[in-house]
Amino acid sequence: MTTSPTEPRPAEAGRFAVVDVVIVGAGFSGLGIAAMLDNAGFDSFVILEAADDLGGAWRDNTYPGCGCDIPSPLYSYSFDQKSDWSRLFARQPEILGYLRDVAHRRRLDGRARYGRRVDSAHWIEADARWEVVTSQGETYHTRFLVSAVGPLHHPAYPDLPGIESFDGAAFHSAAWRHDVDLTGKRVVVIGSGASAVQFVPAIVDKVAALTVYQRTPPWVVPKADRPFGRRHRWFARWFPPYRWWVRERLFRIHEERAAGFVSDRQAMAKTEALARRLIERQVPDADLRAAVTPDYAIGCKRLLVSSDWYPALARPHVQVRPVGVSKVRPGAVVGDDGVEVAADVLVYGTGFDTQNTVRINITGRDGVTLAEAWGGGNQAYLGTTVAGFPNMFLMVGPNTGLGHNSQIFMIEAQARYVVALLRRMRRSRADSLEVRPEVQRAFNDWMDGRMAGTVWQSGGCRSWYQDPRSGRNTVLWPGTAMAFSRRTRSIRMTDYLFQRLGGNASRGMRRR
Repeated sequence: MTTSPTEPRPAEAGRFAVVDVVIVGAGFSGLGIAAMLDNAGFDSFVILEAADDLGGAWRDNTYPGCGCDIPSPLYSYSFDQKSDWSRLFARQPEILGYLRDVAHRRRLDGRARYGRRVDSAHWIEADARWEVVTSQGETYHTRFLVSAVGPLHHPAYPDLPGIESFDGAAFHSAAWRHDVDLTGKRVVVIGSGASAVQFVPAIVDKVAALTVYQRTPPWVVPKADRPFGRRHRWFARWFPPYRWWVRERLFRIHEERAAGFVSDRQAMAKTEALARRLIERQVPDADLRAAVTPDYAIGCKRLLVSSDWYPALARPHVQVRPVGVSKVRPGAVVGDDGVEVAADVLVYGTGFDTQNTVRINITGRDGVTLAEAWGGGNQAYLGTTVAGFPNMFLMVGPNTGLGHNSQIFMIEAQARYVVALLRRMRRSRADSLEVRPEVQRAFNDWMDGRMAGTVWQSGGCRSWYQDPRSGRNTVLWPGTAMAFSRRTRSIRMTDYLFQRLGGNASRGMRRR
């Protein structure tokens, strides 16, 4: 062990660097676990980021109106709270700025290597190490591999016949073309999910005509956004107990909503009534009201938060087409109903591929790849460890997403769990650990049984939470955030195989 901080030396093409931990991704989860590792004294780590800046989804998504639908005091690290949020629901630039501030303040930006897409990671059994290779030809030998690539990373594009013939601009909301002036243009939007609900109201006053193709309407509740006043910001800055009280209060309010998703449909009655009143109040046209009213249980798909979505759709130059798109022609889009709509610009509001998120060629024990292990669907133990892949950890892995509360709480719970595992390995002088296959199977059997009664599986809809191959919900955690925190608060030694290399019982991780 070393007794002073160790700054990992950058790898060079044709050479390799040795480091205890490689973290893939510099978004909320990657920076979160990096901060916790550093705080626990594990300072031999590097963050490999494919892009040229940190921020993850909040770096990539810059579309007009982009913001968070979780209150900003809650959508931040508990160990690095921001006292001067400008409003209750922060916008994208402020969230990205917060992440940059955290990284700079904790000197994590100096640990990041940008423009380093991780192409492959291979477990070397004889050395109990991972060999990680980047797009730059660099190689890292590391004891531990942490995948923090995030679930909302790879945009999903529909397969549209004739798209190559479209003679206007076509882009995904996650790769917004700010060089395309929408003023006076005929814009077609495909999709009506969380991104569209934000960017459609933001562009509606610029365009000449706007058409939204919507196969399934979302449930939407009002967004009670407001700027924070000087009094709140003064107390939040100078009186930390107040800041904690605000955060705890918001957490409890959101946590109470879990029951409506998981176990008690009646708990959703008030929320559904609120959503229906919003439609009645903001959509006077009977035909439009019918088109935007869902026919499935509220909560089955992601519940959206907006107070300006319906007014935007009700504008005279906006039309909602409750069909899919069948094909594209030069200057036009054709719906499944055969109706052609003229278009100058096409915007995909079609979300992300949440099933194929870890697009790295990862090879674990016995030459089995992660893609092969997940051939029947993504699964892990507590969303964090995977049988057959020693010393590998997932951040925001399978079934750790939330439909009711802040994802940052789950990230912190996972990060604490990983740090606790590393501490346990250090004390036991183990070289590798992996979850037992039978433990992972039992956990996922429990997960599927628990999931069966939730609104996500029995609410009468199909969603991006579900793997299209099996119908399993591989994204969400079927319980409260506190329940996940309790499950990850301590380690059951019997869940894991701890192993040492022969004749090498004294190896330890570098720490301060």
